[in-house]
Order: sequence, then C-alpha cells, then structure tokens
Amino acid sequence: MAKQLLGKEVNADLNERIKNRVQALREAEIAPCLGIIRVGEREDDLSYERGAVKRCENLGVEYKKYVLPADVSEEELIGLIEDVNKDRNVHGVLLFRPLPKHLNEEKIINVLDPAKDVDGITDISLAGVFAGKDAGFAPCTPSAVMEILDHYGIDPAGKKCVVIGRSLVVGKPAAMMLIKKNATVTICHTKTRNMPEVVKEADIVVVAAGRAGVIDASYLREGQIVIDVGINVNEEGKLCGDVKYEEAEAVVDAITPVPGGVGSVTTSVLLLHVVDAAAKNAE
Repeated sequence: MAKQLLGKEVNADLNERIKNRVQALREAEIAPCLGIIRVGEREDDLSYERGAVKRCENLGVEYKKYVLPADVSEEELIGLIEDVNKDRNVHGVLLFRPLPKHLNEEKIINVLDPAKDVDGITDISLAGVFAGKDAGFAPCTPSAVMEILDHYGIDPAGKKCVVIGRSLVVGKPAAMMLIKKNATVTICHTKTRNMPEVVKEADIVVVAAGRAGVIDASYLREGQIVIDVGINVNEEGKLCGDVKYEEAEAVVDAITPVPGGVGSVTTSVLLLHVVDAAAKNAE
C-alpha cells in the first residue's frame, strides 16, 4: 500500500508561511492583493475563483475582481490589464484562460507585467523558468508539485525523473524545475516509444498527460514516487487523475491522490506568489 502524499498537509504548512508573511507585510503597511481577471462565466473558472477568494479571505490576502463579458473586445481587455499593471495596490494578477476564441490570447497575456504574473503565463515568466532565473513567477501547478516533494522530504537530486506531458502549463516547466533541483529528467509524450519501459526506469514520475487513467500498473514498479497532476471527470462523473489510482497504489511507494493532491495545493502556491510579489514591490 503506497503512502498518500496529501495536499492538505502541504497546504497547512504553506498557509502558515503565508499568514506569517502577510502579517509582517501588514505591519509594514503593505496589504498583499490579488487581482482576478475573468472573461465570461465558464463554470471551471468560477469554481477556481471561488476557491481562490475563500483562500484569500482565510489567509488575509486582499483581492479585486474584474469581470468582463465573453464578447469583450481585445482593446477593452488589454486596456484593463494595462490599468491593473499600473495599480500599485494590486501585487499579483490571475488571468483566467482559455480566453474566448475571438481574442488573441498570446498577445493579451504578454501585456501583463511579469512582476505581477503570479500564475507564470507570460513569455518572460516562462523564460525565467527555462533559464533558471527569477524573472516573473513559475506556473502554479508545477510549483505545487515541487512544494509537495519538498514537504515530504523527497529530494530529486541525482534521481531519474520522468515527466509525462510536454505542455507549457505543466510538463515543460516541471521538467525545468526538477533539473534545477539536480534531477536527471526525461519528458515523455504521445510520440514516445516504449513508454512503459521508459517510465519504469524513473524514481519520480510526474504525470500531466491530460487523459483520465492513461497510466496503469504496467508503467510502474516498486520504489517509485508518483505525482498525478491530472484532473479529469470519469464516466461516473467523479474527479480522477491521469493515473489509475487503485492499480498504482498497490505497486509504488508513494502517490498523490486525485482529488486531494496537487490541485489542492495550487491555490496556496498562487497566494504565496502574491505575497512574494508584494514583498518584491516593497523593496
């Protein structure tokens, strides 16, 4: 039976750190503030927004919401982002994506000031991740992966790590962050040959394939650590990961559950980045 790497334990540690830093900043008359920009009424955006707002309220982080209709013009959205960039009272910005198809998403996200890009979506932020430099912020989901490893004392240094998935949201930045921790990293994707054999060689497996239950016991072996980033809805309407949990749990040493794993840590990382941005702005 594998050890469960529970997000709630990581969150408890993160939230205590955030509260202490918020208190210190407020004593210096700085109120960390998250700006939330949402276009339209997508249910997944609304769900994440509710979670972020609740976490802000619990941890003493202020927030401002900017809601625009789904048919907003590109000029109006860019104008709003430029205004938020100039607002010294807003330290970090969460811009929900994907944007409606009539908008040029790549152009719009790069209007955002990298210093306020707490979700790591701008080209400059991503360049910082790939260069190993502090330019902007890393995306929250791979950052949550690293927080889980750190919390449970899992040091990637010298270990073989496989990342399944090559998106700019999770896969590629997660690989770069593991390399920064001195891991030896292989990225697998849909064109990888003999993927089960490749994955079995890993000490740590980060699964961000975006497909429910795509990784089963045939990919895994004893002694491995599995971080399941996937969030999917199965045929029964229940949340599940990219890993077949019951099969994996019987084989590997430790695994994150879905729900209750990486996804639950992501919002805490977002607010940690807001606090970091507020502290940098104060400097």
